[in-house]
Amino acid sequence: MASKRHLIVGAGTAGANAIRTIRQSGSQDEIALLSAEHPYSRMVLPYYLEQGISETHADTISPNLLEKWGVELHLGRRAQSVDTGSGKLKLDNEDELSYDNLLIATGSSAMKLDIPGADSEGVYSFWTLADAKGLSTHISEKAHVVLIGAGFIAFTILNGIMKRAGQVTIVEVEQRILPRMVDDAGAGLVAARLQQRGVTLKTGAGVQGIEDKGGKKRLSFSDGSSVECDIVVMATGIRPNLDWLEGSGIEIASGIVVDGHMRSSIPNVYAAGDVAEGKNRITGKREVHAIEPTAMEHGRVAGANMAGQDVAYPGSLMMNIVSVGGIDIASFGAWEDSGAESIEALRENRSAYRKYLFQGDSLTGAIYVSDSSETWSGNDLGMLKGLVQSGQSLGKWKDYLSQNPFEIKRPYLANRTVSTLLPATLLGGPSQSPRA
Repeated sequence: MASKRHLIVGAGTAGANAIRTIRQSGSQDEIALLSAEHPYSRMVLPYYLEQGISETHADTISPNLLEKWGVELHLGRRAQSVDTGSGKLKLDNEDELSYDNLLIATGSSAMKLDIPGADSEGVYSFWTLADAKGLSTHISEKAHVVLIGAGFIAFTILNGIMKRAGQVTIVEVEQRILPRMVDDAGAGLVAARLQQRGVTLKTGAGVQGIEDKGGKKRLSFSDGSSVECDIVVMATGIRPNLDWLEGSGIEIASGIVVDGHMRSSIPNVYAAGDVAEGKNRITGKREVHAIEPTAMEHGRVAGANMAGQDVAYPGSLMMNIVSVGGIDIASFGAWEDSGAESIEALRENRSAYRKYLFQGDSLTGAIYVSDSSETWSGNDLGMLKGLVQSGQSLGKWKDYLSQNPFEIKRPYLANRTVSTLLPATLLGGPSQSPRA
């Protein structure tokens, strides 16, 4: 079989896993990597902010390994356009790269509010390594930090901000925190814990502008109020990096529309990670899941198929898991399905909440809030994810959960959930070490 040339655009989780999978499949095809940044994981940047790891611990593939794998590197450059007819991609310096297979894994970018002062000094995003280094350099124990946004992205960096700043205020335009991750009951428990830790919450607040005043940043709100601080961090959403694909002929909806093999509407063009709109494992609908586990799975499936295997992807499981202030928060699957049958249980004095959503006797969604010390003592979080991901019929164990909502282990073990999930391993085996 003639050797092919695979061009990977993006060195994040999806792109790195595609490269690793191609090489671990035994393929000796050519691989070229184009990326504005070197390969690293955004997922560990919050630990860098907390000063728990060094910058190098964010790396996913070492230069030595890329050299060993014979990867042709084009780092520090961006894709400008692609001609899918001729199989040529133009870089931002006007150079061209040819390909037989193209993987688009360009990820996403942080969005800032379109308000006066959003781009002024002292206003940070937290999405890239450069963002993390900038914020980490300027935050201090004397600083008052205002975090705009109270969603999943904001909460991934909240521990670091709470640890290193003297005062923290969270501003959210919705009426409660974590509006797209948990329901009112779950958000209430988390809000109470944060307030106990001295965090000020301002919800239902639209930011109108940011101005400099006496060496401080002054935020004005739609209700006429204002607050002064030293540092502003915007965690107000992300958008996929797709602008460069205009005129390419690739079908794009919310993201690049892909089939079960991660192929786009152009057969030799694949997409993975934050830019890909693929199947939701639970609902079957096409969605963009801009989360690390999905990027990893997308990359592995795309890489396997580019290397000549025939690997079908069952769809991604929407999930968000974050720990902040000693409390763990998670949601899995179709957690906000208003048409599902639900079971709810609250232990307010222990910061514990469970919500299970069922279609028939299959668990299709869940919300989990618990004190961190209780989560990991029993691995309830992992078992709950497994029950949702497996899609198996729980039978009588549905009634058991209704009566014992905080007892996950017995239904998990009784239904042999591990045995159900093991055959579903993407490539017939676990991923090898990121550094191997």
